[in-house]
Amino acid sequence: MTNITHLQPHAAEPDQGIIVLRCPDQMHFDPAPLNRLYAEKAAYEAEEVVCRVLEDIAMRLDALQNALADSDFGKMVKPANRVALIADQIGLTEVSIAASHVSTCLKQRDGVALEATMARLERSFDVAVSEVWNFREM
Repeated sequence: MTNITHLQPHAAEPDQGIIVLRCPDQMHFDPAPLNRLYAEKAAYEAEEVVCRVLEDIAMRLDALQNALADSDFGKMVKPANRVALIADQIGLTEVSIAASHVSTCLKQRDGVALEATMARLERSFDVAVSEVWNFREM
């Protein structure tokens, strides 16, 4: 079994290969990338970048939701990996982790975990958008 960050084998059934995805209690947000962005660019340019990034993530989440609804799991790998990368670059740590967990579920072909993890990814993105706008107002 591969040792993956944030994943722990389920203690009750270690031989079943069950993976428990630990959901943090609160949103993980790293303000450093946004601080850097706003320090390097004019405010309106930084806001345009943030809006484009959030829109890109939203578009990829939509693609993930559509592929999941169509049970076309092959179409989910690339958007999940891209969301993880983009989110991490702007400090949306929880979104990045959840998107990585979606990729893990796809690799394991675990539909039940995939449904739950997709729901977590969607919730974390909703919270992340609020966190980014709250940060922006500071």
